[in-house]
Amino acid sequence: MLLELEDVFLQEGASRSFRSSMDLSSVDVNGVYPFVSPVEIAGSVENHAGLVQLHAQAAFRFSIPCDRCATQVERRYVYPFSHVLVLSLEKEEDSGEYIQVDDYKLDLDELIRTDILLELPTKFLCKEDCKGLCPTCGKNLNEGACNCQTHQIDPRLEVLKQLIDS
Repeated sequence: MLLELEDVFLQEGASRSFRSSMDLSSVDVNGVYPFVSPVEIAGSVENHAGLVQLHAQAAFRFSIPCDRCATQVERRYVYPFSHVLVLSLEKEEDSGEYIQVDDYKLDLDELIRTDILLELPTKFLCKEDCKGLCPTCGKNLNEGACNCQTHQIDPRLEVLKQLIDS
């Protein structure tokens, strides 16, 4: 969605609301395509005393395998975003604090897409205390213990164990 913001930049006190949706189903996250619903975006752009601010909220459903046990994790995320918009930047100002709007036009989809990808967690877990999979048999340890021997002795120390046992 391309926002035309000339009237907001040129008139103090002006504002513009927007509502949009975008499809991120083709976005790859860790080898998976987890966006299972369109991203719903709502917000506004407001000029307060010459400072133009964008406030937006993005909501979407997300489905990805747990990083520890591979169980499918389904969540609904709602992220708020806020940016200061400017028409031009000096080289020393290019710190990421401001979003440059060329010709009074803002590509909202690209900005929100970037915001969402930066906001997503780096590790996806089905629950905080996920026990993962048994490294020997592969059983999901959240469903119960497996019959594998839990204490394995380092083969280099096997000789010492024989000394202790005798």
